[in-house]
Amino acid sequence: MKFRTIIGIFLLLIAVSNSSCKGSEKPLEGVALEKKLAKDKKKSSREARKNKKKAMKHYWSLQTKDARKSLKKNYRFQKKKAKKMKKGPYNN
Repeated sequence: MKFRTIIGIFLLLIAVSNSSCKGSEKPLEGVALEKKLAKDKKKSSREARKNKKKAMKHYWSLQTKDARKSLKKNYRFQKKKAKKMKKGPYNN
């Protein structure tokens, strides 16, 4: 039992040390790092937009026809109101 435990711990330590050693990869610097970060950010934002669109589609599918019409009308009203406010309260 003790021998098995020692070998198990030894194998675990070897697995952890091998997974954390990445000597072949050089750390990115300067422009390459910025490009990689920009690419990752773009990819994550694309996925976020896709997930948001999917969630909205699911939400709208759960609503009744009357509720959808009401929400659509309210959205258009709010959009017009925001446009007028952006223009200015005294600029009709």
